[in-house]
Amino acid sequence: MQAIVQRATGGPETLNLEELEDLLPGPGQVVVGLRAAALNRRDLYIRLGQYAGIKLPIIPGSDGSGQVLAAGEGVANVTPGQDVVINPSLHWGDDPQVQGPDWKILGLPDNGTYAQQVRVPADVVYPKPEGLSWEEAAAIPLAGLTAYRALVTRGQVKTGQTVLIPGIGSGVSTFVLLFALHLGARVIVTSSSDEKTARAVKMGAEVGFNYMSPDWVRQVREAAGGVGPDLVVDGAGGDTFNQLLDVIRPGGRLVLYGSTLGVARETVVRRIFWKQLDVLGSTMGSPIDFSAMLALFADAALRPVVDQVFPLAEAGAAQERMRHAAQFGKIVLSIGR
Repeated sequence: MQAIVQRATGGPETLNLEELEDLLPGPGQVVVGLRAAALNRRDLYIRLGQYAGIKLPIIPGSDGSGQVLAAGEGVANVTPGQDVVINPSLHWGDDPQVQGPDWKILGLPDNGTYAQQVRVPADVVYPKPEGLSWEEAAAIPLAGLTAYRALVTRGQVKTGQTVLIPGIGSGVSTFVLLFALHLGARVIVTSSSDEKTARAVKMGAEVGFNYMSPDWVRQVREAAGGVGPDLVVDGAGGDTFNQLLDVIRPGGRLVLYGSTLGVARETVVRRIFWKQLDVLGSTMGSPIDFSAMLALFADAALRPVVDQVFPLAEAGAAQERMRHAAQFGKIVLSIGR
């Protein structure tokens, strides 16, 4: 099989297409012949050496869709030839509230999906939603799962509520937009790109604001009935955290699923207790979350937003597009067989 192998940290030149031995499944495992894989910012951090527990060499990638090639001893839930998508949240554990000590994400420390084949536990493969392309199906797992848990399981979004999505355009944020609209919420978005906010409005967001404007907090509050949104779902963190505490209505909820901007230099704690806010953390999701999220795509009424498709051999170029935050939606690798 062919695979992208990372043998050092650094630039895109560290991602090289190599010829490797075909995979065989062990007990309880399946080998999936991949047709597409999607990128996540996690992959970029691993390449740059900015992720904990890096072990090299590694085949990156957490998301993939394809066909089951072989099933190991004791596997009963899937059969060879079945079209599947992979849940990259491995060994979550028995508690749906929080991941257990054996939990890990596909693509590190185990080899991932930037390859023609991947070997995974049989319980993390699910039927591919009918009506979606290989690329659309591959775009769903990690970002879709993260978005669903943050918005629905942790955020408890309700029909008619107003949701603010800061920094629209990333894979997770576009899924939050899709799911929030599908569930009947009003959506406000922000971005530093007017083009991205305009695209979100075209998808169904009520309004978008440029967060480079010093007045964006007031603008969002006014757009949300003068009091602010009910729910904010954010993956950036950093010094914008205090602005998010400021923009939410009293009694509102802030769900954090990432911190791409790092840690806030100072947190204005009084805004949390004075406004009776719920500040919630969310990471990936449980098998229950994944099943419920995937069901939203069952009739192909929802379609993931695919930004651009690259061939497998151009994984480095694909990651560079992500590094420059040029995308709107998911960047996907098409995998020939």
